[in-house]
This record gives sequence, structure tokens and C-alpha cells, in this order.
Amino acid sequence: MRAHVGDRIVLAAEHIDEPTRDGEVLEVRGADGGPPFVVRWADGHTGLIYPGPGSVLHLGAADDTAAAPAAAPAAPAAATEHEPTQHLREWQVRVSLLEAGDDTSATVVLVADPPDRISAKGSSHRSADDTADRRIGDEVAVARALRHLADQLIGDAEHDIEERTGEEAHVRTT
Repeated sequence: MRAHVGDRIVLAAEHIDEPTRDGEVLEVRGADGGPPFVVRWADGHTGLIYPGPGSVLHLGAADDTAAAPAAAPAAPAAATEHEPTQHLREWQVRVSLLEAGDDTSATVVLVADPPDRISAKGSSHRSADDTADRRIGDEVAVARALRHLADQLIGDAEHDIEERTGEEAHVRTT
């Protein structure tokens, strides 16, 4: 991960029930833009970090009007107002599994920008007649959790559409 002063960093929580953290890179102490970074978090605290898995770096200003990364190609001179503007965002889903006897529980957390955290749960139960195969229980529990997460995202999108248009919205899922 390479950063510059003013870049925005979003960190996934270390544990499922903790919030996602969001901050601005104030200082880059590593060679060639590498870590560690001094970051001022949204809550006002400042700290030194070495970003790990679950970290997302947004190049440019630390606000919602962030500029495109310097490496992004410039728009052609002949571009018109009818051509779409491209914006890259990266969302990650963290999955935690817990097995207890014949039961498997999955918790999924969407790490997105802004750093609002959306999570969902799913579970599976192995019957006494089933062969003990952890993978099957994991697959079923995670699939159910992801389906619940998808339902939440669709519900949020419908709510946002309704707020902007003042009309009832139903988003097709196919």
C-alpha cells in the first residue's frame, strides 16, 4: 500500500462488533509512500499505523470530492458531456465463522465507503444423519448471511431512492 499526505484510509474493524475506522493520512514515514502512516481518524484521534488486511486507501483529498488517482488516464480531449465519468470504489466483505458442535454461524460485514458498517448473520445445523463435513455447514451459513446482507443493501437502496424522489421504490434483484 502506497499513500500520500491527504489520502483517505478506511480500516475494517478487528472484530465483527467494532466500527470501521476512517481517517486522513497526515504523514507518510515509509520509503516511496509505504507505511507506517500517521493518520487523523474521523473521531479526532491521531495515530501511527501499519495498514493490514481490510485496509482500503482512497487516493486524493480526504473528503467526498476526492480527486482521481494520479495514475488514472486523463479523459480524451474529444470527450463530450454524454460520456460517463468513471469512479472506482472498493468494497470488501469480511466473513467470520463459528462452529459449535453441529451448528455453524456466519457473520458478514460490508466494509465500504463511507465507513458505515452493514452486517448480517446466517447459520446452518447439521442433522444427525448428515456426514460431518465442515465445508458444507460453512457454505450454507455464509450463503445465508450474504443473502441477508444483499437484502439489507436492496432495502437501503430503495429507501435512498424514495428519499430522493418522494416515490415508493422497488429495486429488481435480477
